Amino acid sequence: MSQHAVSAPEPRSEAFNRSIVLRTRGHSHGSITRLISPGDIGQLIKPFVFLDYFEGEPADAPGFGFHPHSGIATLTLILSGQVTYKETTDREGIIETGGVEWMRAGSGVWHTGGAAGDQRIKGFQLWVALPAELELAEPESQYLAASAFPSAGPARVIAGEYGGLKSLVASPAGLIYLDVRLRAGERWVYRPPAHHNVAWIASHQGMVTTPEAVSAGEVVVFEEADKPIEFEATTDTGFVLGSAVKHPYDLVTGHYSVHTTADALRQGESNIAAIGRRLHNQGVLGP
Repeated sequence: MSQHAVSAPEPRSEAFNRSIVLRTRGHSHGSITRLISPGDIGQLIKPFVFLDYFEGEPADAPGFGFHPHSGIATLTLILSGQVTYKETTDREGIIETGGVEWMRAGSGVWHTGGAAGDQRIKGFQLWVALPAELELAEPESQYLAASAFPSAGPARVIAGEYGGLKSLVASPAGLIYLDVRLRAGERWVYRPPAHHNVAWIASHQGMVTTPEAVSAGEVVVFEEADKPIEFEATTDTGFVLGSAVKHPYDLVTGHYSVHTTADALRQGESNIAAIGRRLHNQGVLGP
């Protein structure tokens, strides 16, 4: 079977029956659902250490005041609607439907954002733990439109390389992040690269079997292995898929930061505190 979706029925191969070891619907707070945190599921699927799903009307969407990060990269995928962004690297603008923000916080950055336009907003924000050589690197960000992302069959390649296609997102080696859409009855097989022993999906539309049913709003984590995973859409469905070589470092966490060591965390938090004082002096932050 190719990597592209197919409709013709065929027996499900035992080689593709990679078992689900955990499933969750997370915890919702208004229009935001916290699906993964560094202190729980993030430990199982690192370098993917945090995932929020957000959906709501622009008038009801929460505004995010300036807040800091260090040691991680954030990847925000806008499935529908528009959101604003502004960061202390002096970049600001609007992300449209299908677009992506990649912000490697590294040594420290503050950013803010909120709803724009009048279309219902829907998307995911993912945190990626960075390797030691990047966790205190200079901040770097990219803002890419939907048209920037190639598709391998039904999967847009948001980060990493899959099906011979490479994303423009400057993510670390050893991870893949896909935006997958299947029509009812379609099948698709994800074939991970060698040594990609971490895999999970988060569904935002419809129902897919793999071979257990996964419905919209669920995250499922697969057993650690590098076997392929087969999906069959029961209805029109959409989900994001993360796959990686497991992050070999501990997760040393602060309020907004994830580092590999306590010393790196102290340095990252010192850096973001200094940026915070500058923002305060500029009148951007309150007391």
